[in-house]
Amino acid sequence: MLSPPVAIAPIVRVVDGIPASVDAVAAEARETHRFLRRQWYAAAIDSYGGSARTLVVERDGRAVIALPLIGLGPAWLRIGQVPGCYWPFRSGPVAVDAGAADFVALLDGARRATRGFRIGPVYDGDPLLVGLQAAADARGWRALPRFIADSYLLDMAALRAEGVWPRNSTLRKNRFLEKHLAGIGTPGWSFVTGHDWTAEAFDSLAAIENASWIAERTDGRDAKFTAAGHGGFWRKAATDPVIADMLWAAVLRMDGQPAAFSFDLNAGTLKYAIANSYDVRFAKHSPGRVLYYRNLVRALDDGMTQVDWGAGDSGYKRVIGADRGPAIRDWLFLPPGLPALAGRWFAGRWAGSGHAVASDDDPAAAQ
Repeated sequence: MLSPPVAIAPIVRVVDGIPASVDAVAAEARETHRFLRRQWYAAAIDSYGGSARTLVVERDGRAVIALPLIGLGPAWLRIGQVPGCYWPFRSGPVAVDAGAADFVALLDGARRATRGFRIGPVYDGDPLLVGLQAAADARGWRALPRFIADSYLLDMAALRAEGVWPRNSTLRKNRFLEKHLAGIGTPGWSFVTGHDWTAEAFDSLAAIENASWIAERTDGRDAKFTAAGHGGFWRKAATDPVIADMLWAAVLRMDGQPAAFSFDLNAGTLKYAIANSYDVRFAKHSPGRVLYYRNLVRALDDGMTQVDWGAGDSGYKRVIGADRGPAIRDWLFLPPGLPALAGRWFAGRWAGSGHAVASDDDPAAAQ
């Protein structure tokens, strides 16, 4: 009689830097999280600073969870945080078959390597978050949430199944706007992805931002593609061909000059809408509106079904048809002992430093 196979307990390794195993985990992650590759984190560290260590959980010789961390606050605190861009969330890749024991191993390794760590902003329901919450309960960690904002999701497939989407009135309005754009120049519509992400392509997006309301009304630090904004991150991230194939931009040019863009990250059937901008010279003709509708129709034609609009500006997102989605939060995980005790005192201050206050019926608010 054959003996049953012996289950091998997962182990966790702490690796300096961002190892190649991050890519292996990302390749087996939920489709919506496969952009969380080594170069995603390396681009963030190159652009925003920090020195990384990565906790890698392995089971049967295969990496199933990766948690890259850089320092948060004074070095003596030994608190870590996930590196990343400001968007869309700061999490780590998790193989779809990762189990409870894998997350317990992750926290046990984190307890040896840190005095706690932050993940986020991250969506409710994120695979890393859900696994960590359960493991924290099992291991006596304290998990502190800080509400950031609500997300907004557009279910294009459902809206189209209910009737015509976009509505005929929307299409008529867009044709009217496009006709007036054509009256002041020659519009050209194009899409950028994969090998198209050249320096010139990024320069075009930066030129639009430099001619947009962002340059007029702000200091430019929140611009996505300029040198003063986050341009360095996206250029470095796009050097990974897998990420470059996910990055997508719809671009409007007037007489050959860049005039508007809609920039996204395509993850299977989900489109993350990251940024839209336009040259203010064309503002009265609503170039951003006609461009992102063209972009969404193209996404439907390509088999995409949902758009994640992220947080902010809920007005125009609701007009398009988006509904409120999962909340976005920061989470601080503190191990048993003095850090968890300090967390009991710190919880109120941490929650109060968020961008908004979660509603009373929010289940995470009671944690």
